[in-house]
Parts: sequence; C-alpha cells; structure tokens
Amino acid sequence: MKNFLISLFTFIGTTGISAQTQSITVHSQTTGKEEIIDVPESMQSEMDSLYWDWQSKNYITLGENCTMASTNPVVSDSIYMDRLSRIPSIIEMPYNEAVRKFIDMYAVRLRNKVSFMLAATNFYMPIFEEALDLYDLPQELKYLPIIESALNPVAVSRQGATGLWQFMLGTGKIYGLKNNSLIDERRDPIKSTWAAVRYLKDLYDIYQDWNLVLAAYNCGPGTINKAIRRAGGATDYWTIYNYLPKETRGYVPAFIAANYIMTYYCEHDICPMETQLPNATDTIHIDKDLHLQQVAEVCNINLDQLRSLNPQYKKDIIPGNSELCVLRLPNNIVSTFIDRQDSVFAYKPNEYLTKRKTVAIKETANTGSRSSKGTLYHKIKQGDTLGGIAAKYHVSVSQLRNLNGIRGNNIRAGKSLRIR
Repeated sequence: MKNFLISLFTFIGTTGISAQTQSITVHSQTTGKEEIIDVPESMQSEMDSLYWDWQSKNYITLGENCTMASTNPVVSDSIYMDRLSRIPSIIEMPYNEAVRKFIDMYAVRLRNKVSFMLAATNFYMPIFEEALDLYDLPQELKYLPIIESALNPVAVSRQGATGLWQFMLGTGKIYGLKNNSLIDERRDPIKSTWAAVRYLKDLYDIYQDWNLVLAAYNCGPGTINKAIRRAGGATDYWTIYNYLPKETRGYVPAFIAANYIMTYYCEHDICPMETQLPNATDTIHIDKDLHLQQVAEVCNINLDQLRSLNPQYKKDIIPGNSELCVLRLPNNIVSTFIDRQDSVFAYKPNEYLTKRKTVAIKETANTGSRSSKGTLYHKIKQGDTLGGIAAKYHVSVSQLRNLNGIRGNNIRAGKSLRIR
C-alpha cells in the first residue's frame, strides 16, 4: 500500500522534518550515520482533505467537556518506553529515535488532526474490531488506517490507492472489491475492512511476523522478499530495515506512534472532538437505479450524511438495475424509507437519473425527397446498390427498375432514383 497526499504545509516543532523532502532524519544504530525516512502522506499535512470535507464541517464539532492545551507536555524517553510496554498488544512495539519523532509529530504539529481522528474512531473502530476479532488478528491493527488514510474513506493516494485501507485497484479486485464508473468498494468502510483483514491474514501466513506484515502491506511482498534476500535470509523487520525503501522504514515506527497516541492522547492534553454521525445504522437492499438525492428529499435526511454513510457511490447513484446494491441508513430513517419506498423511486427520476434507455433516431438526411405531387426520390450515393435502396424503402428491386427504366443493376452516384 502506498501513502498519500502531498502536503502544502511545512513541518515545525522538534520532529526534525523537512518541508521539502517530507521526511525525518534519524541516526542509524548500525552505521552511526544519519539516514532519511519518508513520512506517510497521511501525516504530511496538519489539515488535509479529510479535515475540511463535508463530514468534518457537518458532523464533527469541538467537545464542550474538554479543553485542549495548545502545547505538548515534555515526556522523557523512559516514560515513552514504559507507556509502550503497557499497551496490551501482540505486535512488538519497541521504542527508538524514529518512533519518538513520529510520536512527537502526532503530539505537536498534528494534535488537532488527532483530535479529529479520535472522533472518527467512534464510528469506524467497531467495524475494524469486529472483523479483526472474527479472524483472530491483533486488535492493535485497527489503528493501521490512521497512518494509511487518516480515517478518510474517500482518500486517494498519488499512486491511486483508495479508501480507509488504501487498496490499490489490482489488490482490491483480488480481495473482491468492485470498481466501476459508479461504485468503488475500496471506499466502502465495511467491505474494504473485511478485505483488508483477509489480506493481512494472508500476509501473516507468509511471514509469521507482524512487523514484516505491516511492511509488506506498505510496499508489497515482492519488495520485502528482496530485502530478506539482501539481508542474508533474515526475517526480522529491524534486521532488514536498512534494505527497505525509505517510506517503509518509517511505516512501522509510524504505526507504533499511532497506537501510542490513540492510547495516551489524554496524557498529551489532546481532547477528542465529538461526532454526530449515527452509531446505529442498518442497510436496505436496492434493486432499481436510485439517486441519493431522491432518498434525501423524500425521507428528509441530509444528503451529506447519506454520502458519509455510503461513500462507495462515486456519483451519488446506486446502480440497482445492474446488481443488488446496499443503502446504509440511520436506524431512525430505515422505517421511513420502507414506508415511502414507492415515493422515493418515483421522485423526479427524469431529473436525477438522466441516462436514457432508448433514443429515437430522426431520419432526415438519408430519407428520400418528395416532389410536390408526393413522388419520392432518393439521391444515389457512392456505394449504394439497388438491393440496398430497395430494402431501405421497403420496396422491390423490380419496382425500382420499372420506375426508373433500369436494366440490370447499374446505378450512378449523384443521380436521383424514383422510389414510388
């Protein structure tokens, strides 16, 4: 999986981040030299498309019961190490300079973004936790979309990876995620989550090491296999670290930092925003084409909220005529939709569903010309034949011959042929 969105913001604070390279500098413990690690794109801006999209503008607000400090408390290395050791996790979460710099990014420059994501977790985390639990995978993987997409279901990377879990098109298709002009199931929070969990399980079956699984999720199994060969067959992430791409070297430290900040945000004086997205939702199966605007107006629900609950529909159109589709609604709207279903489908279909099933062709240029007395003529074009002209006007070839004094089948382009 690739990282996303190039930032227009500069990096500040104590993180050692370069605004031009979008990277951090750490000291290698093996060589003693400084090395550059790329920063995930989801961390490269304080306020990206997620922060300003309709979800945040309409459904996420500042909490009234918590006052967030503008500065981050000073935390020692020993405290960081102790806190990381206390996170109940299967995945190893060691502490080092790279991990600290990523934690500092979240706690200093991105603290408002963390506050936003804490609100979004109320809606998305139950989805992640259920899928991870069913496949018996580590629950700490629920924070992987923090670094993949910053919990933006419509995020798109520079390489085209899309959705909460940032599936590339090919990988998404392998795991059953549909993509066409109207639907992109990589943007569906539920379907993409189940696909991501299956993908993570398959990667673990290969590597049997969760840090290698995370690295492979970022740069692909082929790149990890090359790094393992270059490291003499070592299968430990920190051993093959120097053989990995720069972006993957920062991926696992960023994942550790995401787990840390989502666990210890209170200790850094970060307050969660409050979300007004409905926690209780249900689905309706749709077997006809339907526009979200039809649902919004007849059922009296905000269109932006419908989009938030159904981000897989790229053009607000549910193509129920093509296949059985799902519409997710707040629980209190489901019964309204069922009661008004006929009215919903009948509401302004010609305005919202403008794709025509049939189109009549007006025969003007190719029809024959009639004289004032009603006689019909056809101007012969290059390539015309008597048989073709007769079929066009539903007459016989012999009738054309008799009317025009023709023997044989020869006709000349540019001449007019009497039809009747």
